[in-house]
Amino acid sequence: MSKFFYKIMRIIVKFAILVYCKIVYRVKIVGTENIPKKGPIIFCGNHKSFLDPPLLEVTCKRDDTRFLAKEELTKNPFLGFLGKVFDAILVKRNDKDLGPMKESLKTLKEGKCIALFPEGTRNGIKKGIKPKTGVAYFALNSNATVIPVGIKGGEKPFRKVIITYGKPLQLEEYKANRKEKAVLEEVTEKIMENIIELA
Repeated sequence: MSKFFYKIMRIIVKFAILVYCKIVYRVKIVGTENIPKKGPIIFCGNHKSFLDPPLLEVTCKRDDTRFLAKEELTKNPFLGFLGKVFDAILVKRNDKDLGPMKESLKTLKEGKCIALFPEGTRNGIKKGIKPKTGVAYFALNSNATVIPVGIKGGEKPFRKVIITYGKPLQLEEYKANRKEKAVLEEVTEKIMENIIELA
């Protein structure tokens, strides 16, 4: 009963968020033809505002996308509810628990999608924070397609938001040396370059 309830709630909440985004933020969606209809995908985008996660969730054209989210967000009742509805993978900040990484790889192995922001926090690039290599790790240790996402706007209501889905990234050449830190950093940089170009 619980799974059925959350499945129905997911449909309702996604529709409500999409309507809200179109009315309040006049959202424009670009590049959805680049998103495979089947198979595992890693969506990775820039992070500018609280709107980014739900916006990506309701526009990516996939119903099996799970977000990596900070565990402390669940302290907010509304965000905690969204986390349950969208089956978020909760991550503890500065924690070495491998559970979220294993759960993410398991999700991809099942042919589903995960979504995350390499910046690790809002406006991480502007703050001079080094992007996290987690997205590179997931990309090189799975058969998932990596789709960069660029988000423009969203900081204030009634200003147009554009979310752009880029073409899949080719990363096969890096997989042979996927355990090397330098390779993870290089792949992360390549992914971020594509995100920034779209944003």
